[in-house]
Amino acid sequence: MAAPHVRVVAAVIPREDRYLITQRRPTAVLGGLWEFPGGKVEKGESEMEALRREVRERVGVDVEVGACIARRSHDYDGYSVDLSLYQASIEESAEPQPVRVAACRWVKSAEFENYQFPAADQSTMDLLLGFKR
Repeated sequence: MAAPHVRVVAAVIPREDRYLITQRRPTAVLGGLWEFPGGKVEKGESEMEALRREVRERVGVDVEVGACIARRSHDYDGYSVDLSLYQASIEESAEPQPVRVAACRWVKSAEFENYQFPAADQSTMDLLLGFKR
């Protein structure tokens, strides 16, 4: 039997020279790891609708979704993730808060190596930032 496929979307939200990242709750799958804000695409939902909903649910702000900038698939133990990464923005006055995440932070891309990301996110970030591992 084939492993279940999960469609996931994430937002790359810049502010000045930093990007918004969120930490998964300890009880979540891959708990404690950091990622760009987002989540699963529900049945009948477009990727853009899912991204707007997930960002609002996780950090309490409305996001303007831009272009899809990367797509990656990654096989984890027992399931596969199809990750779509989108350019996104929030209003300058909006302050993300950890609603359904353990924490959220604005970090410089040079600081990403100080945070542990899930494998699917890591390969996508490496691609975006031009890292070779």
